[in-house]
Amino acid sequence: MPSESYANSSTAATQTLASESFDDSDTRRDEMHESLEAWVEQFAELSDEARASTELQKWLDVQSRFHDYSYRNTLLIKHQYPEATKVAGYNTWRNEFDRHVSKGESAIWIWAPIIAKRCPDCGNSQSYHSSSDCEYDETPPEEWDKGLVGFKPVPVFDVSQTEGEPFPELDTAARGNGSEGELLDALLNAAPELGVRVNIVPPEEWSHGSAAGVCTERSTYDCSLLVEVRDDDNEAQVASVLAHEYAHALLHFDVDDADEREKREVEAESTAYVVSQYFGLDASRSALYVAAWDGDPAEAIQERLTRIVEAAREIIDAVETGA
Repeated sequence: MPSESYANSSTAATQTLASESFDDSDTRRDEMHESLEAWVEQFAELSDEARASTELQKWLDVQSRFHDYSYRNTLLIKHQYPEATKVAGYNTWRNEFDRHVSKGESAIWIWAPIIAKRCPDCGNSQSYHSSSDCEYDETPPEEWDKGLVGFKPVPVFDVSQTEGEPFPELDTAARGNGSEGELLDALLNAAPELGVRVNIVPPEEWSHGSAAGVCTERSTYDCSLLVEVRDDDNEAQVASVLAHEYAHALLHFDVDDADEREKREVEAESTAYVVSQYFGLDASRSALYVAAWDGDPAEAIQERLTRIVEAAREIIDAVETGA
C-alpha cells in the first residue's frame, strides 16, 4: 500500500538542510520524498552535537504546534515555513474562515491521506489491486470498505499568509492557559487514560537519588505502570518531569539494553518538550542533546521521531480528553 515512506534516490545525499520549495508539479512527489529522506539522513550524519540538538529542537517546536501531524509533515513544514502556526488549504481559508491567501504567497506542501475503497486482502485501491498479484474476488470492489490507500501532495498556507476576517482565538481552556498548576492537575487526571498510576512524592520521602522521576513497576492486578515524581515548588518542573515519565511508561518500560535506554532518554525528553510547548509552558530547560543517537542509521532516526510524535500525541489527547 502506498505510504508517506521515503523513496530511494541517488540524489538524496546531495540535498541540504536548508529551506526548500516544491514548485514543479511533474516532479513534486519525488522531490518531497527525496528531500525528506535527505533531511533525516543528514540529521543522522551531523557530527556537531550542538547543531544536531538545534535541528532537533527546531523540529520539536513545529511538532508542538502540529501535534496531530506525522513527523514527515512537520519536517516538511519546518523546511518550508518554520514559523507556521495554523495551516489550511486555499478553499478552507476562503469558505470556512472568510480569509484569502495574500498575493504572491507560496504554498507549503505536505502529504494528505487518500481515502478510497480498498481490497480487504491486499489493502490497495481498485486500480492498484487490479495491477497487483492479489487474487481476492470474494466481494466486488463496489462493496469494499473505504480506508487509507496512500498519500498525495497538497498545498496549504499558514494563517500569516492570509488576509480577511479576524482569525478566531484558539480555545485554550483545555490547555490551562499556560498555568503550571492547572496543567499539572490535568496531567495527573490523564494518568488512568494512559494506563499509569502516579505518586507525587515529598522530597523528604524520595528514595531514588538524584532522579526527578522514575517509572518503577507494573501492577500485577491491572498491568498499569507506576510513575513516581519528586515534588517541587516549581509546578512547571513537576509537570515536565511527569510528561517525561509518561513517555517512558508508554515507550520504554520493557527496554532492558543500557545503551538503548540512554538513547531513549532523548526520546522521552523530546516528548516532554513537545507536550510542555503545546500547553504553553517554558520548556527551555529541556536537555535536547542527541549525542546518544550518534551512529544511528537514518531508519533508526525515523523510528525515534515516530515514537516521539506518537507518545506526545497520546499524552496531549489524554490530557484534553480529561479536561
